[in-house]
Amino acid sequence: GASVMVIRDGERVLVRSYGMANLEDGIPVRPETNFRLASITKQFTASSIMLLVERGELSLDDTLTESFVGFPAYGNNITLRHLLQHNSGLIDYEGMIPDDYEGQVSDRDALRMMYEVDKTYFRPGTRYRYSNTAYAMLAMLIEDKTGKTFAQFLQDNIFGPLGMEDTVAYQKGVSTVTNRAYGYTVDNGQVSFSDQSTTSAVLGDGGIYTSVLDYYKWDQALYTDQLLSQESLQQMWTGNFGDYGLGWRVDRKNGHRRLHHDGSTSGFRNYVIRYPDDKMTVLVLTNRRGPDAMPLAEAVADLILVAVAFAADA
Repeated sequence: GASVMVIRDGERVLVRSYGMANLEDGIPVRPETNFRLASITKQFTASSIMLLVERGELSLDDTLTESFVGFPAYGNNITLRHLLQHNSGLIDYEGMIPDDYEGQVSDRDALRMMYEVDKTYFRPGTRYRYSNTAYAMLAMLIEDKTGKTFAQFLQDNIFGPLGMEDTVAYQKGVSTVTNRAYGYTVDNGQVSFSDQSTTSAVLGDGGIYTSVLDYYKWDQALYTDQLLSQESLQQMWTGNFGDYGLGWRVDRKNGHRRLHHDGSTSGFRNYVIRYPDDKMTVLVLTNRRGPDAMPLAEAVADLILVAVAFAADA
């Protein structure tokens, strides 16, 4: 199944839902259906860090050895900015999980793994390499700094203030997801349940569930100072290696400034595109392992931009 939303000038000009959220119980996808965002979560993790920076509790120039007690010496050269922009060179925690591991790893497990290595893939700050490890560590830094769980910090500082009542950083056995979409894989016409994986319990890099209706509230808040100052948001939307800002991919397409991100995990494929100068957003959430949602989201966005340009010339 899928939910699609188009926002234009502050209005939800299109909200459509298709297919099934839960095949086993015959529950269809609706606008209020909550999908696992996967890596679209990273914009919320990065925003949480920026909230603490604005409060003077963190600096983007803090190093890992300053941030985590007893962290290995290689962390002297890695800053929070490196983590946010994927140029830290940190070892991928996914590759350190034993092949026969049957449980689920957590953000804290990912951090612990970084204590067990003594090197990085490259000298920090010199290259771009996408890192889920970095965002798991950022979630743990938020916990260590605030004394709250990452999920509770999000609730208290983002979801609650914005009225995102059904959005949650999901923890099995701790929280629940209302109106939940479950993940599936379709292979040669055969559908199989594929909702969770070994890394599904890691929250900082991809553990948030939300609906298109709740995401609308988040999207609109980014045009205001309700959560973060515009200065902080502009930092988040300034790219570095790989055209990546802080939790967002940033570039230009056909002359329009664009912010976007994919989300890909077991049973889910998502994509969001924001054209902030045009006050337009397209969000596609799906509970199927493939295909990628990016081409669909881009096609919808391109149609709208063409229509807007045509109307302006008419």
